[in-house]
Amino acid sequence: MRPLRIADRRVDQLSGGLILAFVGAVQLRQFGAAIFVANLVGIAMVREMGAIMTAILMSGRTGAAFAANLGTMQVSDEVSALQTLGIPPMEFLVVPRILALSLMMPLLTVFANIVGMLGGLLIGTLMLDISPIAYYNQTSGAVGINDWAVGLVKAVLFGAVVAIVGCWRGMRCRRSAADVGAAATSAVVLCIVLIIVIDATATVICTTLKI
Repeated sequence: MRPLRIADRRVDQLSGGLILAFVGAVQLRQFGAAIFVANLVGIAMVREMGAIMTAILMSGRTGAAFAANLGTMQVSDEVSALQTLGIPPMEFLVVPRILALSLMMPLLTVFANIVGMLGGLLIGTLMLDISPIAYYNQTSGAVGINDWAVGLVKAVLFGAVVAIVGCWRGMRCRRSAADVGAAATSAVVLCIVLIIVIDATATVICTTLKI
């Protein structure tokens, strides 16, 4: 099952680059600027799409898992048992999850960026007759350190949000099986809403500061 999950993520990330490149190719080809598809895909993936796509995938996969896991522990009184033993549930259950996902999200985002740009390369090569070398040179010239930094900072924020929301919904879960499912569902919905709001806010701030 795990190889299938990894393959699904790669397909999602590849399709993001394919869609961006295809839409850009249709418009830019009319003006003889097909080579700038590489700029479009590279900057969009690194600054925005890579982090957002990864965060949404993690919301459905990890955020829901955190909520369901901690909710199940609430139902089975495992959290109460930890408190009885003098072990703080927040430090033992919540903080490691937040740190782990916040640290791993940038790595996953880098992977998503690379796969998305490969999707753009595929469209550029097949539809626009752009050589792989020319596409690579155009992308490397368009995407700078600031673009990578903005995307990776967003990835850290998104990872923390997904982990915090998942743990929060799980720790607030009532002690019934139905509430565990409700906690997982609400965690995913809230994560996606917060990701969009945070991304929009960060984009406005970066534009204002000309980052």
